[in-house]
Amino acid sequence: MARYQIILAYDGTDFLGYQRQEADRTVQGEVEAALRRLGWQGRSILSSGRTDTGVHASGQVIAVDFDWKHPAEALGKALNAELPVDVAVKAVKVADQEFHPRFDALWRCYHYRLYCRAERNPLRDRFAWRVWPPVDGEGLHAAAALLIGSHNFAAFGMPTRPQGSTIREVQRAVWQPEAGGWRFEITANAFLYHMVRRLVYVQVAVAQGRWRLEQFADGIHHQSTQIAGIAAPNGLELVEVRYPDDRQILEKRFNTLSASGEDDRGQDVRDQG
Repeated sequence: MARYQIILAYDGTDFLGYQRQEADRTVQGEVEAALRRLGWQGRSILSSGRTDTGVHASGQVIAVDFDWKHPAEALGKALNAELPVDVAVKAVKVADQEFHPRFDALWRCYHYRLYCRAERNPLRDRFAWRVWPPVDGEGLHAAAALLIGSHNFAAFGMPTRPQGSTIREVQRAVWQPEAGGWRFEITANAFLYHMVRRLVYVQVAVAQGRWRLEQFADGIHHQSTQIAGIAAPNGLELVEVRYPDDRQILEKRFNTLSASGEDDRGQDVRDQG
């Protein structure tokens, strides 16, 4: 029995999110069904995080324990033959037996796409949020610059468990022009529930003149109430989850156990962008 680390891409449009539901179509449900058709008998796969309804991914990471008798590359091909057209395996490798895609992650990267147009564009609306009136690029850049560092983001999302921490560390936050629109790139150690979509919505409000930059900054530094609203899910994509090397993972676990006598798997680092 080996543990496999698998990178998934999926179009989230026709899924009720990532997490398995009893009666609804989800990414986890489709992947587990495909695994079972290959002979897997496990109860549940592990994931780096749970994306919401309509949210896409090109770098979702899962782990599965599987008594697979063939090379890892063959598992990827076999899964792709069983998966529906809106889910695909990008890469497979054998991982450390203790690898956990959520708790071992160093940081996550999300992209959010939007375009500015008065009329709908059905060809873009699947993967981008249409906003109007247009946004001011300088306003977007000024707002994103305020996000860098460790902050209490309670004004922009909810903790993923009761009484959980709302402090997150953002390493990178930039807006890039893209074909008549913009792409927001944000990298952090973890995200609160709806945090990325709330941040996008308020930054757009700043760039449209509906909210002042000072008010946005006050939300970051003093958790003041922000303008109500949330960006559409279809613009959001989980792009990458980065992990330390095996030696760093082992050192982290050893140091945690030595200091507390307990595993660190209970920490609130779940990803809910």
